[in-house]
Amino acid sequence: QVQLVESGGGLVQAGGSLRLSCAASGRTFDYYSMGWFRQAPGKEREFVAYISRSGGITYYSDSVKGRFTISRDNAKNMMYLEMNSLKPEDTALYYCAADPLVAARVLTAPNDYRYWGQGTQVTVSS
Repeated sequence: QVQLVESGGGLVQAGGSLRLSCAASGRTFDYYSMGWFRQAPGKEREFVAYISRSGGITYYSDSVKGRFTISRDNAKNMMYLEMNSLKPEDTALYYCAADPLVAARVLTAPNDYRYWGQGTQVTVSS
């Protein structure tokens, strides 16, 4: 089992940047594929980015590709989401997620993940 805690959210103007962090408990962090999701009020939870257990494979939703970068540091049990060129439509509660499944595919659906953090709010003003 792993526990996840997000941080780094806040209020930023359009065009600005934020870096989200996800801290994981436990000593087997590199067993888990990881992802970032977001959920805006009244909308479904949306996939943002995925990173494989070693960090060698990353994948992004079309809406954030080229602006966001996902990374992880397995030695520190940390995952990150660097967000640049932020837009008002990026406003949402951002969640990190983890799953121990060894899957030969990118995990992009909420149901693919077993463990979730509580979320950190990102608000982008126009």
